[in-house]
Amino acid sequence: MSAVAPTRTDRTLQTAILAELEWTPEVDASGISVNVLNSVVTLSGEVGDYPELFAAKRAARRVRGVSTIVEDLLVDPASGATVTEADIAREATHALAWKITVPDSVRAEVDGHSVTLAGEVGWNFQRVAAKRAVQYLPGIHSVDNQISLTARASDEAAEERIKNALLRNARVDVEHLEVTVTGTVATLTGHVQSLAEKHQAGMATWSSPYVTEIDNRLEIRSSPSTHSGEAS
Repeated sequence: MSAVAPTRTDRTLQTAILAELEWTPEVDASGISVNVLNSVVTLSGEVGDYPELFAAKRAARRVRGVSTIVEDLLVDPASGATVTEADIAREATHALAWKITVPDSVRAEVDGHSVTLAGEVGWNFQRVAAKRAVQYLPGIHSVDNQISLTARASDEAAEERIKNALLRNARVDVEHLEVTVTGTVATLTGHVQSLAEKHQAGMATWSSPYVTEIDNRLEIRSSPSTHSGEAS
């Protein structure tokens, strides 16, 4: 069976992602290759450090039409090579302590150049803040966020309150979006126009005080105008 060839839409999307990488000052796009197949984007090549890797992923996610990002980037082996495990543990502990949105219950466990975050917090934004506090530190190659949320009671009005929050959000088009809540698990179904919009819908849902887990099943479907310059 022959390999599936990229469509014209895929090629247009590839061009847009390369332009966005070039537009992003934190990224040296010359070392990054972009392949697109059925709106699934694969980033490969080499970057200087992990902050640049994260910036490249964010840049690709901003482009309308991207459904999934596969990150296959290599970080320069010299990046953080002189930073020891003890250095990482010390800096990670300090970073978490200085972040006012991270409770004292969070701790960092270091194995080589990998950090595991553990503990229990009340809100998802605190989990996110903990990861952001350490992921850009020198020498860290990966962060495994194992922080859990405290148990919460369910609420019959949770589903309606989440829907109202999404309606208020200027970054989310709720026309083709559905929310269901079972216990303390919220499920998002339907479709949106970008990965950024999918992410925003998830973040808005996490603000519910009755949600401990989100199953974000939103699909990415670009509007016809996204590729209006293509021949039919």
